[in-house]
Amino acid sequence: MSKSRNFILLFLLFLLIVGCGKTVKKVEIERFAFGTFFKIYIYSDDETKAKKQLEEAFKEIERIDSRYNSKKNGSLVDILNKDGEVIFDQEGIEILTKVKGVYQLSGKRYDVTIEPLLKVWGLSEENSERKSLPTDSELKDAQRKVDFSKVEILNNGVIKSEKGVTIDTGSFLKGYAIEKAKEKLESSGVKSAFISAVSSITTIGTKGNGEKWKIGIQNPENPKEVLGVVELNGQSLGVSGDYQNYIEIGGKRYHHIINKETGYPVRDKKMVVVLCGDSFTADLYSTAFFLMKEEEVMDFVEKTENLEVMIVKGDNGIIKSKNFQIKFLNKKTSS
Repeated sequence: MSKSRNFILLFLLFLLIVGCGKTVKKVEIERFAFGTFFKIYIYSDDETKAKKQLEEAFKEIERIDSRYNSKKNGSLVDILNKDGEVIFDQEGIEILTKVKGVYQLSGKRYDVTIEPLLKVWGLSEENSERKSLPTDSELKDAQRKVDFSKVEILNNGVIKSEKGVTIDTGSFLKGYAIEKAKEKLESSGVKSAFISAVSSITTIGTKGNGEKWKIGIQNPENPKEVLGVVELNGQSLGVSGDYQNYIEIGGKRYHHIINKETGYPVRDKKMVVVLCGDSFTADLYSTAFFLMKEEEVMDFVEKTENLEVMIVKGDNGIIKSKNFQIKFLNKKTSS
């Protein structure tokens, strides 16, 4: 064997040894946006590159927050709420079109113009000091302003046909933001990542050691406890619960998922967990399903690919779609 060939083989062996010796580390970032904390983890053998990838992903979250968040002064949705009409970009049109689709799917129960009722109940940032139940007249006045059908998408313009109707992006935009952050990471070559905005989660692949991501699902009866564990492999999870945003009046809890027909919070469910391929859809469905009848939800889920759901009912009974996998901790379940 020639010296040159020996040298080549030794060099290849050296590269193999060095390659095998690379350490995969968890690199993470935690930032505040949308009024909550976002966390992103990447497993990578190049920490410097991973930090740059994390920064770019979070810039994407900040872009969406600034451009579409209804609570952000000067955003497209804020301008629409104040002026009654606005020219949207293509991305914004696509977002609202999907929201409209879920509005129709839910029988118009999932309505993103719900904010007037949230204000009456003291469940919005502008009114959080409610000490007594809303009166019938207060509820009826608020209900008249809740109607997503009054928001029309015309080519690249969005128009409100009635004053007082406003869009609240709180039930879906965080899910959209982390999905776009995921796309940014994937486009830069990331193979293993976890992105969380509290109740909205998405993943890329598995953890650095090849294990699936393990997500603890809170017990709605006692959110400090874990009801069970769900494993993710490149999937997304959306959770809506009666324990996430609520007030207490007369010793009773009133939460933020409101039936616009009655004006009162939904009582037949405590939590809805949605597992699917993207976090935007998971966010939308978790709230929409909370407002729909159980049989409607289960029928739709069983007919839809790559979509699973678990519902904790008002009486603490649990139902789930046939392929929803969860390891319960000290909790019996029915299906």
